[in-house]
Amino acid sequence: MVSQSTVRNQKNIWVAAGDGDLGRVQELLDEGMSPNAADENTYTPMHAAASYAQIPVLEFLLSRGGNVNITDEDGETPLFVVETVEVARYLLEHGADMNHRNNDGELPVDRLEEDAPEVSDYLRSRSSAVIPDTSSGGTQPLSPSQFATDQAAEHLSSELISQVQEIMERAEREGVDPEEELRKVVGDSLLASIRAGQGMSGQNDSSAENGDTSKRARLDGSPER
Repeated sequence: MVSQSTVRNQKNIWVAAGDGDLGRVQELLDEGMSPNAADENTYTPMHAAASYAQIPVLEFLLSRGGNVNITDEDGETPLFVVETVEVARYLLEHGADMNHRNNDGELPVDRLEEDAPEVSDYLRSRSSAVIPDTSSGGTQPLSPSQFATDQAAEHLSSELISQVQEIMERAEREGVDPEEELRKVVGDSLLASIRAGQGMSGQNDSSAENGDTSKRARLDGSPER
């Protein structure tokens, strides 16, 4: 009869990562394995841990140099293979790029729409900007509401983007609709921008009027002041 320890010692790092066998993963890394090592199918321990929702393993791999945006032969990062919102959130909090496209030009939100729709919806809610759509030459909005996408495209500052993301995360935790608060935050920012623009316009108009007065005085033959 094969003992449990023998079976464990036969696990490679990809199986161990997927199984959540943190002890075996640590053992293999201590022996010189890389947290970004790819198997014959270019599958990495990061992909395995993300796919099977093994957050403690992901945390350990990252602490040992794991690359949250490592790609496989299809150009897909670990975010492309997640099946739970919890893991998607963890990856984003640790630098996962949800604007990365695979070799087919798909974003994680597209790739997961059929197999993990709840994760796709979560990624969509996390996007508070308009992502360039290089395939069509236009833009691809990925925002929690049409209002947010329409207004954020041109006017969201880095500070406002952070505010919007904070509102979305809090709304998700509390299970409330963030629309009203988003409207207020973005609306206030737009109003401030408009007022600032009007102020600059007023200054320019004033300068222009002064210039016209000066020209008229010279044309009239009046002495310049």
